[in-house]
Amino acid sequence: MTATLPNALAEIRDEFLELPESERLQLLLEFSGELPDVPAEVADHPEMCERVAECQSPVYIYVAVEDGAVAMHATAPAEAPTTRGFASILVQGLTGLSPEEALAIPDDYPQSIGLTRAVSPLRIAGMTGMLMRAKRQIRERTGISPAAR
Repeated sequence: MTATLPNALAEIRDEFLELPESERLQLLLEFSGELPDVPAEVADHPEMCERVAECQSPVYIYVAVEDGAVAMHATAPAEAPTTRGFASILVQGLTGLSPEEALAIPDDYPQSIGLTRAVSPLRIAGMTGMLMRAKRQIRERTGISPAAR
């Protein structure tokens, strides 16, 4: 199956791939500073968030689907900038998509952005875990079955 990558995620991937490998980690750190705060209704109810067990750092995500659009929220500690950067990429890339567009994102997107030699495989696995959990939450909120993607 060939999936079409949503524009925001394609642009982020291309931005990484256009840089020399030696500069990609710096771009990831810039993304870490762009992770938006979760809205008050999520921050006030931490039980709404799901811990991403694949991440060594305490990362929590919550995905809402309202009026046909996905809104992803994530928290990650400031002392884990690479993890925050990955969370920020997914928050920016998934928010605003339709559920179908979000579910069509290739599962290997984290491996496609050119960071596999700049960060540990464990960190890439953490981003993959965030993406998989976000997709599962979207399916739960919409009733779209995994086979329907």
